[in-house]
Amino acid sequence: MHLPLAFLTLGLAATLAPSSISAPSSTITNSSTGSVPHVVHEKRAADPLDWFLSHKPSPSKILPLRIGLTQQNIDKISDLLMAVSHPDSSDYGKHWTPQQVVDTFKPKAESVDSVVGWLRDFGFEREKIRTSANKGWVEVMASVEEVERLLGTEYHVYKHVETGEEQISCETYSVPADIRKHIDLIKPTVHFNHRPSPKTTTKFKRAASGANLGKPGVSTVGPKKSPDATPVPPSLENCDKMITLDCLKALYDVPDFNPVSTDTNSYGILEFTPQAFLAGDLDLFFSNFSPSLVGVRPKTVLIDGGTVVQTTNQSFDFNGESDLDLEYGMSLVNPQTVTLLQTGDLVEGAGFDNWLDAVDGSFCTFEGGDDPTQDGIYPDPLPGGFKGPESCGILAPPFVVSTSYGQDESTITAFSATRQCNEYGKLGLMGTTILYSSGDNGVAGNGGVCLNSQGQPVANGSMFNPDFPATCPFVTAAGATQVNPGSTVFDPEGACEQVIFSGGGFSNIFAIPDYQQTAVSSFLTNHPPPYTSAQFNNSGTSRAFPDLAANGANYVIGIDGEFELVFGTSCSSPVVGSFITMVNDARLAAGKGPVGFINPAIYSDQFQDAFNDITMGTNQGCNTVGFTATDGWDPVTGVGTPNVTKLIPLFLSLP
Repeated sequence: MHLPLAFLTLGLAATLAPSSISAPSSTITNSSTGSVPHVVHEKRAADPLDWFLSHKPSPSKILPLRIGLTQQNIDKISDLLMAVSHPDSSDYGKHWTPQQVVDTFKPKAESVDSVVGWLRDFGFEREKIRTSANKGWVEVMASVEEVERLLGTEYHVYKHVETGEEQISCETYSVPADIRKHIDLIKPTVHFNHRPSPKTTTKFKRAASGANLGKPGVSTVGPKKSPDATPVPPSLENCDKMITLDCLKALYDVPDFNPVSTDTNSYGILEFTPQAFLAGDLDLFFSNFSPSLVGVRPKTVLIDGGTVVQTTNQSFDFNGESDLDLEYGMSLVNPQTVTLLQTGDLVEGAGFDNWLDAVDGSFCTFEGGDDPTQDGIYPDPLPGGFKGPESCGILAPPFVVSTSYGQDESTITAFSATRQCNEYGKLGLMGTTILYSSGDNGVAGNGGVCLNSQGQPVANGSMFNPDFPATCPFVTAAGATQVNPGSTVFDPEGACEQVIFSGGGFSNIFAIPDYQQTAVSSFLTNHPPPYTSAQFNNSGTSRAFPDLAANGANYVIGIDGEFELVFGTSCSSPVVGSFITMVNDARLAAGKGPVGFINPAIYSDQFQDAFNDITMGTNQGCNTVGFTATDGWDPVTGVGTPNVTKLIPLFLSLP
């Protein structure tokens, strides 16, 4: 995982062969079982950028080997989620309990027995083999030498060229042919670290001048005219230069919000340490734009030693994302409480699996069961790290969770991405809306990195590099728009083309979900992109993103004691999350449940009028102009930007 999508971060990438790889056979010999036919399970197609092979690890080094088992009924998760999420379904809104999720998807006893039997046959004693509470993972502590023989592989230590950080990885690994069907993935193996690192220097995407804005919101130019020639209110005159709360409310027809379900409603905003808000920054913003919130702080849930107030890395780069998300999220839904999901300690940080552990106890395994190359492992074994138990099922999933973080899809294996994506599907079944920013580099990946013809990240690649988890079909991906220079909030917006470009395109891992087939087919037929399969997955059968959009340019935020302008789909996600929280308040007040997974609804015909179609702009990258925003859904701004006044009654009309 890389840092917030409003940041410029290192392009750490490891392209993995797809899960449908035709696995060659080999024979593994060990003292316990003799010759056993093996097949390749996962393979890394290229070494990641900015890492170099350093040395061999000690053969006696202990690895926390974790084997993810194939889950039951996982092939049905899309249909099950559609049943509770599609507005035409008779089961709309009938969300599941956590126990229903566990009972439906837990691996078969046969899978547990087969994998444990394989490990015992290899020579591991039964008391050294542990299984998770939901039987989803099997763990064994083994030496590098033992794991290399078990998996027919060879480990190396890789070092990062900038930070000097080290991690262990292998290029490929194999498992017995008769065991492969019982295994999703094994960690640590071919995966690479994409967690936010306290050692990594990042640059927040802000106005090029970086100038202190003083007190924004004061008109500095003559009054503008709206399309019907009526004067634009003073508070909205400069929305093409500075986005404020008033600008957003005007753009998206946000009604006065007087929540009545604050005790039952919930909105979570996810942050990864070392990102942390500064209380003074919140109050600076609130005093100018939302005075009743001065002194108010989010309800904070600390996950795996999460650090809310940290001064180790206190700067624009390390406080900007949290300040942005909370200043706008809290202000838009005020007085609804916002829950801050602060994840990871200052020493090790965290990954997506860490927060998923915290909201779904069934996702946890012994000692977290997380991947040391992707996630924080707690208790933290590193000096000065969090020594408490890992956070497993410590809170109910909020009804909405906004996340402004992501990674290139090419940096995660198909197996690992699919397993994580399925967990988002489970949260949707339980009634949670999961929002992820779609990326800030148009059709390119983090840092503008593109892929070569083999799907490998390279410096001068020409193939588009999509973002994950935005490409997961069970999340709602938010792209970015802008008030075009010289325009007003009453003019149509365009795709964001200032400082950042809205991430969008087509997955190289996930198949197209049913809910967007018509929209994507229409785009490819009526507005065919001028690119070939050598540049993007143009099969028409892959997941397309983003799903919707909101403004992502020129946001005024309080940061480090002054006002700055920032850009990114990092802005879009918490704003959309605030709007869905408003929808949920209305539904809860009417005795109904939260909307949960919203994609089937927003792509349906009956919701088309609730979105402003964006038909201007592109999302350039990989030496192209990228895709073009056009009539209907497009891979730049999705179905468009929400009209909240229309959106609320539409969702309210559903069961």
